[in-house]
Amino acid sequence: MSIEITDVTKIYGSQKALDSVSFRIDQGEIVGFLGPNGAGKSTMMKIITSFLPQTSGQVSVCGNDVLLESMEVRRNVGYLPENNPLYYDMYVKEYLSFVAGMYKMKNSGPRVDEMIGLTGLVKEYKKKIGALSKGYKQRVGLAQALIHDPKVLILDEPTSGLDPNQLVEIRALITEIGKEKTVMLSTHIMQEVESVCDRIIIIKEGKIVADDGVDEIKKGAKELRTILVEFDKSISVEDLLKINGVDDTKDIGDNKWLVSTRETEDIRPVIFQFAVDNGLSVLTMNEQKQSLEDVFKELTS
Repeated sequence: MSIEITDVTKIYGSQKALDSVSFRIDQGEIVGFLGPNGAGKSTMMKIITSFLPQTSGQVSVCGNDVLLESMEVRRNVGYLPENNPLYYDMYVKEYLSFVAGMYKMKNSGPRVDEMIGLTGLVKEYKKKIGALSKGYKQRVGLAQALIHDPKVLILDEPTSGLDPNQLVEIRALITEIGKEKTVMLSTHIMQEVESVCDRIIIIKEGKIVADDGVDEIKKGAKELRTILVEFDKSISVEDLLKINGVDDTKDIGDNKWLVSTRETEDIRPVIFQFAVDNGLSVLTMNEQKQSLEDVFKELTS
């Protein structure tokens, strides 16, 4: 496997940022690492990349211990941190050549040119980094993470600041990279997770609360079914809550209601019968599918 985490804990003073976290990621997997702000995502990524030592537990990357063999780990890892640190007074091509030199790459010119093309920097590579837009600065950060052809790619908010067209291009690039490399990315964009990731790990308050495929996590979350129903007349919240199986309701106007239930059985026939018994007509009634964002909120709230 490429990344193996075993009972990792990280403590800052009296705060436990990570609490006995364990997981593994194999080669060729693209894994979304999700959680609310302050959940421990960036801390975990910094530990994996040898930027930060764990308090306890073991972490290995491509078979190398992050504490005992940190230089070997860094050779195998490409890292794009959340706050992308760049030298703004350097030109794009100059900076990528500089990074290649830090990895002691010989004859790095062709590789630098390849990264410029791969990350869509062809029109901008003659500019100073400080003159670039946020989106292009992000591309430079991605190029430096890939310059040494690492086996593992750690991306913390990789599409931050990109416009919709750039988003599509970078997501396609990450998907292509994931065919050969291990990719672990953190993001708050749920559409990105669904379009790119094979698997999701969700962390809350330093503990893993979910680890599975996108579809499996949606199915495995606590069932909360929502039904949109429209009546021909007004009705009160109190009356709707009397319906057997209804846990909550929300008035969205024009006699339309969002009705929530945790029942495994379909309660739409019960709602329809309630309308008949109360002299109401049901104009529309549809079950709303649970989105990944809904699941995320449910698991981390």
